[in-house]
Amino acid sequence: MRHAVIGDVGGHAHDLWAEVERLGGDPRSGRLPDDLVVVQVGDLVHRGPHSEEVVAVVDRFLQRSPDRWLQLVGNHEAQYLREPAFEWRQWVNARARATLRGWWADGLMRVAAALPGSPAASAPSGPGGTASTSGVLVTHAGLTQTFWRDDLGSPSTAAQAADALNALGRNDADVIFRPGVMLGGRHDHAAGPLWASAGQELLPGWLGVSMPFDQAHGHSSAYDWQRGVYRTVPEVVGRTTLDHDGGHETTHLDGGRIVGVDPGHGAQAHHTWRAWEHRPLSAGA
Repeated sequence: MRHAVIGDVGGHAHDLWAEVERLGGDPRSGRLPDDLVVVQVGDLVHRGPHSEEVVAVVDRFLQRSPDRWLQLVGNHEAQYLREPAFEWRQWVNARARATLRGWWADGLMRVAAALPGSPAASAPSGPGGTASTSGVLVTHAGLTQTFWRDDLGSPSTAAQAADALNALGRNDADVIFRPGVMLGGRHDHAAGPLWASAGQELLPGWLGVSMPFDQAHGHSSAYDWQRGVYRTVPEVVGRTTLDHDGGHETTHLDGGRIVGVDPGHGAQAHHTWRAWEHRPLSAGA
């Protein structure tokens, strides 16, 4: 199976359409290839000009292929699920709002997804490790070390962490929506998986701690793709590699890696980006 993690779409329907087609999907019918699972990290809406069209395209996939299109909730979708946490200049129409709320109520939009890990023979650990045997946890903003420890009880696999996060989501637990520096202006290494800042809260919090599993996230980046500069501590910079064509950053930490897939779309889409594709290696590969 291929697993493709699509970053923040931000209302850019044409870019989403083109990327899904590149992966082999059909946005018109909502059909995905039998060998493909898509995880979209949230923030489908706002910024770009076609948020309602983005919601309509994703709804076709969720209705036709709900086991192979895994839709995560972002902080911009959360604006329509509870009292808005911040002011925004553009809102989606009533139909799109109802669709987003329906996904959340029906469990079609979740907090987290877990991708399979690689066999031990194919997954060296440590700062240079390329893959975890315990899977890849995918959330909108990433799971901070403090949230993993204090709010989840230190689960040892990505699947366990995803189950715990989704249980909190089903109960509409406030901790899922806990703000950090990007909303409250103050660093909080227990910021929730919809709000943690990659460069200031998520990545620095895992320094010096052995990661139990790999992660992938959207929402923010430790590297500013528009300005071409890092916005994190030097210890993270030294462990991070960049894929400029894909708009991905990979930070290698003790025991695993954290992959950022937010291309930084604004009113205009980033000029180059693609999904991060995860293929678990076979033992001995």
